[in-house]
Amino acid sequence: MWEGLDAVHWAGLEHSYGTAQDVPALLRRCAGPDAMDAQDAADDLFNLLFHQGGWICPAAPAALPFLLRLGARAEVPCRRTVLDLVSVLAAEAGRVAGKFLAPAWAPAWDQAVPEVLALLAAPEAEIRRAAADILADCASPGELILPALLDRWRTESDLATRLDLVVALGSAGRREPAGPLAAEALALLRELLDDREPQLRLAAVHALAAGCPGLAERSMDLVLDAVRDPGAEVWRHTSAVEGGVQAVQYRAGTLFADSPASHTSYVLGLLADLPRSRRDSTGGTLIDDEQRIGALAQAAEVLRRRHSPVDGLLPAVAARLDDPNPEVRFRATELLACLGPAAAAHADAVAALLDDSGSGSAHNGETVADAALWALARMNDERCVPGLVERLAGAPSTFSKYGIHSAGDHHFPVLPALYEVLALLPDHTGPLLPAVCDRINATSDERELIRLCEVLAGWGPGARAAVARLVPLLEHDAGWAAAATALGGIGVEDAGARELLLARSAVGDAHAPLAAWAHWRTGGDPEQALKVLGPAAHHPDLRKLADLGPHAAGLADRLRALARSEDDWTSVEAAHALWAATGETDIPVRALLTAVRGLAEGHYLPVMLPAVRYLARIGPAARPAARLLRGVPDIDRRLFYFSGWRGFETDESVRAVVAELLAAAG
Repeated sequence: MWEGLDAVHWAGLEHSYGTAQDVPALLRRCAGPDAMDAQDAADDLFNLLFHQGGWICPAAPAALPFLLRLGARAEVPCRRTVLDLVSVLAAEAGRVAGKFLAPAWAPAWDQAVPEVLALLAAPEAEIRRAAADILADCASPGELILPALLDRWRTESDLATRLDLVVALGSAGRREPAGPLAAEALALLRELLDDREPQLRLAAVHALAAGCPGLAERSMDLVLDAVRDPGAEVWRHTSAVEGGVQAVQYRAGTLFADSPASHTSYVLGLLADLPRSRRDSTGGTLIDDEQRIGALAQAAEVLRRRHSPVDGLLPAVAARLDDPNPEVRFRATELLACLGPAAAAHADAVAALLDDSGSGSAHNGETVADAALWALARMNDERCVPGLVERLAGAPSTFSKYGIHSAGDHHFPVLPALYEVLALLPDHTGPLLPAVCDRINATSDERELIRLCEVLAGWGPGARAAVARLVPLLEHDAGWAAAATALGGIGVEDAGARELLLARSAVGDAHAPLAAWAHWRTGGDPEQALKVLGPAAHHPDLRKLADLGPHAAGLADRLRALARSEDDWTSVEAAHALWAATGETDIPVRALLTAVRGLAEGHYLPVMLPAVRYLARIGPAARPAARLLRGVPDIDRRLFYFSGWRGFETDESVRAVVAELLAAAG
């Protein structure tokens, strides 16, 4: 098995973490007698040779023949993981640009193909499936692959393996030159569209869809019948899906991803009522619970991408609020929270869940009740207030502690942090403010203190009743910066605060700009703020400088230079500060216009939201930006950077400030 292993100069090759000198020992461990150690070694190889993809490292082609030898040996306990590694490498090699492909990969792969084809005849079905998966994902032409796949098809009896073979036949048949057997493979796949087995029909749609525009839409009923059938569990054993009902639903959903109307119809089909008692073939998981959970996951995928499906899907999502399964109720409620104002018509049904202590197994104890509070807050419904006051006072809460940011490609149904909920409720400061102040005084968690003070800053003058509770915090080194943030955001005069903040601003530490700004915001003279913030080059300090308005006019030359910075954040904040200080519009509008240009084409970055907001403040002089962004309200695709609820909320905010710009610019 190890012939030639020591002849490779591994130390001279590179993997994702540096020199590949550790690869030989890991390969040998994969064949060792300790199954757990072998699996650990295989997992390490997967990480080293593939990591997150994006390139084929020089060590990969050198390791390839040994990976396949391991995969061919029945006594190797981790052979499936090893073959999965071959599969992802083969797929990535067909995707990456030439400069990211190790030169030795192509000849190494050509030599490896016969060994992969031989695995189609392995006695173990899971190995045959792994081989089919490799052949489906690789870049080798169909004329090289199809003969072996068709031969295997004629003798294969295992349904899961047949599904993988169908997918591989479809993929190989599209890779030119496809060879003389391409017509036979195509005819076979078309015949399978009428097969008695629903999952084979579904596999045929997957295999044919890429080469047959409109086939998926014409086969909608076929797809839904297969996905909703208890037999869909067989895909859990395939290499193409390797998952249960939810994975099958997701993969089928990709067939319709380019057509919002078709994708919506597909999800509505998934959300349609199902029996609630069927179990899987082992008598275990309730199939229809998984179907309904997965249907909501698919609804989230559609809704997070586009606006147009909202009207069609919203009633079907809301209909799941009284589902007997708590995971279903949680997901439905969380999704209504994401939609926020668009789902306000269902606020009464959401409010009925405020005492629902049910939680789903897919979450860290997050309850339906907390999801309902969150949904009502997003709808700006005052019925969320009593529950939030209770949680601020220490009642059990399943809200995230500090908030979670995710930039993934999928919707993850998680709750925000409590402070993130509160930040959205400036209209309800009356009953909430005392509870927030009590929490600020009670907490010993510095991060929580900072976040709660940021909430007060965001509430602005509406939180003026908190000033007396915040000023004493300025005397303590551990909490003064948080209190200064709140006081500056609230922006009301207070002599005690001014004196303490002035002293803090003179210290010259990293928080001096914050103290100087807050001193100005609480009624202090501008001189100290100008002295400390004048040399500012970082965008948070430039944002504070803008608050000084005409007092900062003497810094105009410096702000003009910073407005031309190649750093978008610096340029945007300096441009706004320049306009606020001098009333100039030429340089600020040009800088801000540069920052938002991609938004007109539906591309969003976080710096764009404040940039559009500043353009709206500038008013008629920002007409070039208004002309550029006039079409943004008509973009169906959601505009966001982070996924989850943040994506929905960001999209709402962007569209709102664009509307402000269009109104202000005339």
